[in-house]
Amino acid sequence: MTDTMIFPSPEPHSEPPAVARESGVAPAGPLAATERGEPVHERPGFLRRVLQDTAYLCSGFGLGLAGFVVTVAGLSAGLGLLVVWVGLAVLTATAYASRGLAHLERFQQRTLLGKRAPLPVYLEAPADASLVRRVLTPLRDPQSWLDMLWGLVGFFTGLFGFCVAMIWWATAGAGLTYWFWSQWLPEGDTSLVELIGWGEGRRDESIFQFVLGLVALVTLPLVMRGCAVIQAGIADALLCSRAKLQSQVRQVSDARTSARLAEAASMRRLERDIHDGPQQRLVRLTMDLGRARKQMESDPERAGALLDDALRQARETVSELRTLSRGIAPPLLVDRGLRVALDELLQRATIPVSAHIEVPDKLPPHVETTVYFVVAEALTNIAKHSQAERAALAVTYADGWVGVVVQDDGVGGASLAKGSGLAGLGQRLGGVDGSLDVESPVGGPTVVRATIPVDLSPVEGDERA
Repeated sequence: MTDTMIFPSPEPHSEPPAVARESGVAPAGPLAATERGEPVHERPGFLRRVLQDTAYLCSGFGLGLAGFVVTVAGLSAGLGLLVVWVGLAVLTATAYASRGLAHLERFQQRTLLGKRAPLPVYLEAPADASLVRRVLTPLRDPQSWLDMLWGLVGFFTGLFGFCVAMIWWATAGAGLTYWFWSQWLPEGDTSLVELIGWGEGRRDESIFQFVLGLVALVTLPLVMRGCAVIQAGIADALLCSRAKLQSQVRQVSDARTSARLAEAASMRRLERDIHDGPQQRLVRLTMDLGRARKQMESDPERAGALLDDALRQARETVSELRTLSRGIAPPLLVDRGLRVALDELLQRATIPVSAHIEVPDKLPPHVETTVYFVVAEALTNIAKHSQAERAALAVTYADGWVGVVVQDDGVGGASLAKGSGLAGLGQRLGGVDGSLDVESPVGGPTVVRATIPVDLSPVEGDERA
């Protein structure tokens, strides 16, 4: 059913959710706070961007020089002393020193460039490990060797970026101010403009230098940005690529775990509901039919009453089984799609619900099922706990994400931490790489937001495709 909303309906986010994980790697979206290695910055202004790029290039040279010295000295000494086993300790110390410099590089990328620079998970020796194992653990970690490789490569990229930055800034500054400080230059020296044959005299030299400085000033932002991107890209490939891979692996693992937990919880709930509902009714139905059969000849009237009661219980059992089947795979959703299934949910709602549904006709089955259960659970919670008079539903698709927003004007107080059906929804959404957020201050309103990634390529096994 549709009705005029009495409060503004929030638009669902079309971006993937950001999920902060303090596991050492930064993983996902719309409700983003700061995730580790991926701070949220406002877009810097033009001048600030140029200054930050320049600062990154200049400091990168210092870090590169330190990394080069540490890596070359450490590897030379460590490999040279390897025959007396002292070299292992030297190599381990070099790995830790390179790790510290790599942390500084990641910090610079976050603060000066606003880039995502996640911290990888380094191998750690167990607490009860022997001294030898503790020494060897950093050397068994591929990231330690990538940190040392960056110590070598970073020197050359840092030197290049630093030289380019100094040349461009010096050309811009000296060229634009040449007309002023050139009066202190000794007379008679051959000027640059005379060497290239474009004029002679102090006046022509001043004009030439001013034009040269102006060109350097105009191209300065582009050159600083390009050098910073190249330098940061090389550092990112060596220092952060494994962290991003670890994050993806962790997300897949978490999604599988969430899917298993959600499936197990659904099966336990279904088993409990069948045991407490249809199974008890069928047991009673069997007993009533047995009594009716015994009384068919001796007391036909009593037998008829028992058969009427058995018929009523059979109908109630069928109705309850249909209700339970909706919790597995709603027939309307399977046969006629998401829109029809959501319309049926809205028609069964206990309060007026205004709806705005704009999604493709053919979504992957797991996405349709997840959206359906998000809406169903949200409406169920509204009916049971919210004391709301009206609600609003928005289901939209944008940029590869389906957003679901359910809002009511009830008393609020809902929470994912209470172990309710909302917590189960969080697990279900985690199983499809989605996210769930609940805003429900005491006094209301309550807003439930869910985002689900969507791949609209043809899906095998979808009869409606």
